[in-house]
Amino acid sequence: MKGAALAAVPYALLPSAPADARPRTVDHPFAAWLSADPANYTPAERPGSQPLDFVVIHVTQASYTTLNIFRNPQKRVSAHYVVRSADGYVAQCVRERDIAWHAGNWDYNTRSIGIEHEGWVERPGYFTDALYQASARLTAAVCTRYGIPKDRDHIIGHYEVPGTDHTDPGPDWDWTRYIGLVNLA
Repeated sequence: MKGAALAAVPYALLPSAPADARPRTVDHPFAAWLSADPANYTPAERPGSQPLDFVVIHVTQASYTTLNIFRNPQKRVSAHYVVRSADGYVAQCVRERDIAWHAGNWDYNTRSIGIEHEGWVERPGYFTDALYQASARLTAAVCTRYGIPKDRDHIIGHYEVPGTDHTDPGPDWDWTRYIGLVNLA
């Protein structure tokens, strides 16, 4: 599906926040709380307990219903945020102080914030303007909050995590555009 077609998808067809989706607070002011199951992340007190050095960019290889995977205690996976393709809606699933299980490398999990993006690596139509804009604003805020440089050495793709077998966000992710948006946000 191309980006324009995705934007035309009625919002009624997209998963919405469940009734229990309101936390005491969220870390990003433009996010809604859609909690991962506590079995899918590690409570921590970052950055006090571990420094935060990276933002790891992911692509879900699924629809926005990835949120249901994070809510399933059997899956043992999560990310801090998920960004929806059609409209840039941001869901926070794990508090930034806690360790999401997203990178496939414990050291990187402890030192990073993981941001999932709805879509598939081989379907770049999911990388809409709304997704890029919302994600860049989120990444910029995270970098500012923790003093993470807004560059490609610190904002990395999942494929760049040592030991991973993942390819996301893939060759069609526009890193030049994305880093430019992060630095403008």
